[in-house]
Amino acid sequence: MNNKIRNVPFLAFLLALVMLPTAIFAQGRVVESDSHRFEEVAEGVWHVSGTGSIHTMSNAMVLVGEFDTLVVDSHVTPAAARALLDSLPVITDKPVRYLVNSHYHFDHAHGNQSFPAGVEIIGHEFTRAKLNGEIGNVLEENTFKSFSDPVPTMVANLEQQVNSESDPTRRAQLQERLKVQRDYMNAIPEVNPTPPNITLQDKMTLFQVVSRGSREIQLLHFGRAHTGGDVVIYLPQERIAFTGDMMLPGLAYMGDGHVDEWPASLEGLKSLDFDAWLPGHGPVMRSKEQITNFQEYLRDLWAKAEGMHSGSMGWEEAAGQIDMSNHADNFPQIRGPGVDPRAMRRIFSLLDDR
Repeated sequence: MNNKIRNVPFLAFLLALVMLPTAIFAQGRVVESDSHRFEEVAEGVWHVSGTGSIHTMSNAMVLVGEFDTLVVDSHVTPAAARALLDSLPVITDKPVRYLVNSHYHFDHAHGNQSFPAGVEIIGHEFTRAKLNGEIGNVLEENTFKSFSDPVPTMVANLEQQVNSESDPTRRAQLQERLKVQRDYMNAIPEVNPTPPNITLQDKMTLFQVVSRGSREIQLLHFGRAHTGGDVVIYLPQERIAFTGDMMLPGLAYMGDGHVDEWPASLEGLKSLDFDAWLPGHGPVMRSKEQITNFQEYLRDLWAKAEGMHSGSMGWEEAAGQIDMSNHADNFPQIRGPGVDPRAMRRIFSLLDDR
């Protein structure tokens, strides 16, 4: 026996042996298909993003059990969802049993229709109401159209850039971007909004059989935030939360948000005991500090917008003039006065309703 090991107290040595697999596992595995990158953040828990070969727009999460698989969010188009499903064999051969929608937005739920018959789709009651047309037509609303309508112009601009580019390397890069955007443009008309067939109001708990017993999967709604039906997917044993767009590393889109209620809903998220949170866009995050930063931003944005609204300023003018640069240290995308006009339009609409 090695002298160093012989001198270690037996209990400490045994503890080291028990902890060793966890320490090795904590480094995480990364596996790629042509279209997707899978990062294992805990055993059988995969953070999924696109490689860039197809327009996915949002992240997903995949939970692999002994007998089945659960997927969170279905990307931006049926074609992107099919690419995700085609990629799953690089990590598992277990069939998909559940699809969970973190919210109804097009970039997270417009791939729902591509999931096979028999896959149960779970989401908040509000998400179902939006996707089945009970509350408006998502294909005609400002959020979907403001992101999708500019795509043909983007494709035309890329075509011009390709034709005028003389550098072979740069031209090849532009051609790849053009292909991805053209494929995305052609995939949009296929979308048929497909709602969840199982809904929750505040909480639902699933249990997935895994090698060590069962994985508890909590689906939690803490209140209105990014939309009226945000769901956090929380894994208490793995200490991981998938936040969708309720919480991102940077500033979230607010065109359908409840900015006045959002900070309180984020208190619910902060109350969970987790070490990592997986956002709907961006990398895996390991600190709760940015949640507090975002709460402060939202409260300040609402207060400043409320002052402009009471002064009879229009939302377009307010969007250009409002100054949130005091939050630039926490959100580097802030470069000066002004916010997304869609956010200000939404805030003014909420204030009008009061």
